[in-house]
Amino acid sequence: MASRLVALGDSTVEGLEDPGPDGAYVGWADRFAGRLAAERPDLLYANLAVRGQTAREVRETQLDQALALEPDLALAVAGVNDLLRPRLDRTGLRESLHTIYRSLREHGAEVLTFTMPDMTRVAPLAIALRPRITFLNSVIREAGATYGVTVVDLAAEPVAGHPAMWHDDRLHANSEGHRRIAAALAEAVGLTVEDWRSTPDEPAPVGRARIVAGELVWVGGHLAPWLWGRVRKRDFESGESCKRPDLTPMAAPGAEA
Repeated sequence: MASRLVALGDSTVEGLEDPGPDGAYVGWADRFAGRLAAERPDLLYANLAVRGQTAREVRETQLDQALALEPDLALAVAGVNDLLRPRLDRTGLRESLHTIYRSLREHGAEVLTFTMPDMTRVAPLAIALRPRITFLNSVIREAGATYGVTVVDLAAEPVAGHPAMWHDDRLHANSEGHRRIAAALAEAVGLTVEDWRSTPDEPAPVGRARIVAGELVWVGGHLAPWLWGRVRKRDFESGESCKRPDLTPMAAPGAEA
């Protein structure tokens, strides 16, 4: 079982929209580390993820740091921010992801990642991104087959696209979503977990007017800024630093917080 765990990627790896008791973000990577630490108390864990980064930025700014930490298990998830850019560089995205996965594997790390679910039930307007998500998932699966990366295929699990798993911004999982992703990853490495695939309770039906109102709120708060950035040809800003740059002990308590 792994003793040196390193996570790299973007905001979902950092843990956005999964606040802990102190207000700091937890996220599925930390939760997974907590589960692993329950079986391996001497586990050392680093989280190099930086919100807003594209796959290329993860490759350029996080990969060497991750390799220097000599992980025996790496969590690597990137590419969603590429999908949100005005123009998707499919060749660049594929090359960056392949470089990340290949380099980690060549340095002796087992690599764990996952595909992205269809978000149209969460955000009907996200249907415009479906071809891009399909492409990203094809690259992830291809890398899994090519380099021996363990791929948890969330895209094939209906629960992954359930609205109860997602924050109001429809870009990040909420705490329940992060908890279930951590459980899925833990299952993939052989840990005993609860039934993370169970279907959440369905929300109470709402009228068409409330649905439309909700879509308008989302468009104004989240989609419109993206469209404005596209018109102005401006990139999204990324964060500046990661939350856990060094390998340090990971306490098991709190994995289910």
